[in-house]
Amino acid sequence: MANDLKTEFIQLCKTLQGPHLVAKFQQFCGVRGTFPRKSSETSERELERFHNGACTNYCPDEGENGTEDGCNSDGPRQRKTTTEGSSPTHDDCINGLLNGTAAQISGAGETEGQNVNDYLASARDGGYAQERCTVDSPDHGRGMLCDPCKEGESLGGSAPSIVKPLRKNSLTDDGGQEFIIENKFLFYLFTFGTELGNEMFFIVFFPFLIWNVDAYVSRQLIVVWVWVLFLGQSTKDLIRWTRPASPPVVKVEVFYNSEYSMPSTHAMSGTAIPFSLFLLTYGRWQYPFVFGLGLALSWSILVCVSRVYMGMHSVLEVIAGFLYSALILAVIQPALEHIDSFYLTSRHAPLVIVVLHVSLGLLAFRLDSWSTSRGDTAQALGTGAGAALASHLNHLLGLAPDPPLSQLPFAPQPLSAALVSRSLQRLALGVAVLLATRAAMKALTIPLVCRAVGVASEDVRRARQHMEVELPYRYIVYGTVGFSCVFLVPLLFSYLDLS
Repeated sequence: MANDLKTEFIQLCKTLQGPHLVAKFQQFCGVRGTFPRKSSETSERELERFHNGACTNYCPDEGENGTEDGCNSDGPRQRKTTTEGSSPTHDDCINGLLNGTAAQISGAGETEGQNVNDYLASARDGGYAQERCTVDSPDHGRGMLCDPCKEGESLGGSAPSIVKPLRKNSLTDDGGQEFIIENKFLFYLFTFGTELGNEMFFIVFFPFLIWNVDAYVSRQLIVVWVWVLFLGQSTKDLIRWTRPASPPVVKVEVFYNSEYSMPSTHAMSGTAIPFSLFLLTYGRWQYPFVFGLGLALSWSILVCVSRVYMGMHSVLEVIAGFLYSALILAVIQPALEHIDSFYLTSRHAPLVIVVLHVSLGLLAFRLDSWSTSRGDTAQALGTGAGAALASHLNHLLGLAPDPPLSQLPFAPQPLSAALVSRSLQRLALGVAVLLATRAAMKALTIPLVCRAVGVASEDVRRARQHMEVELPYRYIVYGTVGFSCVFLVPLLFSYLDLS
């Protein structure tokens, strides 16, 4: 009985991890790739060779019952980079299927690939080609013929749009391949959902809470965010699962395509932030329980589903991210009050904050070879350290004290034109200061750090792949941003009578 349950569970996990499930969901939502037709043998080989937007170990003569000498099928698939003297096959690996870009193959594949190009060119010229184009089939991971205009009418009621990913891959600088969107509402909805886990959202969300709502809640929420991102990114580097294979998956986003994918850290932060916000504010602020829980649940579902829509995660990775985040919250939420009190009042807090956050960053950088995930981890740790140090300084100087507990629960102020205007002024001015601070610190820090550690700074992307450059760069830049958000910008508001 136990063995049967184990077998069924493993089979279920394999099904939820499969890229075809992601591709079917994308097709249901009106996302169409432009993959040329290829033979089943070619498709299987590409699935082995192309993962994660980067080339992985590939054994050309690997069979079902064994491996070629020098090939190890049991170990994790490691990233490879282009080197001088690379074989044509390896160069094709680097330049091939980064965003579902199917490499041109001989025979029918070239003809149908040209049909795709003809279709895209015709669409840009003001109309859609009359002939049928080749799009992806989630059932077989190969091209199929369809009429995208008719599909668009059946799904979204509007003409299809041909778009590319909004941002390039942060590691390879690849811009991705064009794809067809037949349901614009879902495209914009899930694009918004995935942005709820990106840097620009947090650089607006946390300051808004600090400056306009409740600094007490925001301090503890930043602690949750830091730990969730650190544990999530570190777990990725330990498990080392690759992104869903493309084809059959369409890469609507490619920015994080070179990172590992298990668990989804977007799903983790998209679960931890809203539910922690709900737990911290319910009872402290007056609002209906159903409203708070519904908002947290809707936020979490939107972020989680958006990662599958974007082709960045399998269903299993999103579920794992949700459950992992819930486990972290269950452990850390009861301790948040004690952590916040220690950061504010202990004379040892500054030393503990610096040592803890730097140690966690050093640990994260040693788990695997360099990638943008380690930079993002250091970025969160640096921001958390800067905000914690600023909170300690505010407490020492008696600035921005928390309201007395006798005033609980707080009643939200009624919306008025004056309240909205003042809040927007603080937000616009404060975020502008933070963005300017970030830009100035970036321009100053990288050359200085490179000079200090003896690394050439002409190629910034290559220079930042050195831990001794990336780690201090992230800590200095985002530690300054976090410190400015909690300490310097509120002082500016007081000076301008915007508090």
